[in-house]
Amino acid sequence: MTDQQSRDAIAGAWQDLVHTARRTAAEGLVVGTSGNVSVRVGGLILVTPSGIPYEQLGPGDAVGVNPDGRQVLGEFTPTSELPLHLSVYRSTPARAVVHTHAVHATAVSTLVPELPLIHYMAAAFGGPVRVAPYALYGTDELAAGMLAALRDRTGCLLRNHGTVTYGATLAQAYDRTAQLEWMCRLWLTASSVPGRTPSLLSEDQLREAGEKLRGYGQPGR
Repeated sequence: MTDQQSRDAIAGAWQDLVHTARRTAAEGLVVGTSGNVSVRVGGLILVTPSGIPYEQLGPGDAVGVNPDGRQVLGEFTPTSELPLHLSVYRSTPARAVVHTHAVHATAVSTLVPELPLIHYMAAAFGGPVRVAPYALYGTDELAAGMLAALRDRTGCLLRNHGTVTYGATLAQAYDRTAQLEWMCRLWLTASSVPGRTPSLLSEDQLREAGEKLRGYGQPGR
């Protein structure tokens, strides 16, 4: 890849990152500058900066770090959740990570150790979505707890905090975030009906759904 091709790839990835970050705000998954997004381009990890409203980010505002967390691109300070993002890249095949403070998912994180199997889309995460124990934001302790909750999963909840999902692309990571918030909202809605208890899927039913989901969509796309 030539230097120009590398610069073009970084510019394109930054544009996609900003679009995804703005989407988290527009669709109510974060408020203000909370939450953060990252994407990997070769040996560079692009991340949202700390405390900058997403609508103010432009093409010249790209922020990037190397896999060790040393900033190598941009003037703005990287997100305070950089340890969380770096941990995901070091421990999973992730190419993109989305972290939000989605309301329903955060509410569920305060109630249960894992999201009950209210819907078969849990199979898209590799199984029941776990809740990582509470830890102060931006710390190695939070990142470690998150990694334990992410074991064999593509998303988790952070107790009293929010969500983390990853994917092969920003679009996939975002879709998983949205699906997780929807499942949490569904469970909260069903479980709030007085005198009734939601029916849940069995592990066998979830496994069956997971096998069918592997063939979902358009082949070759």
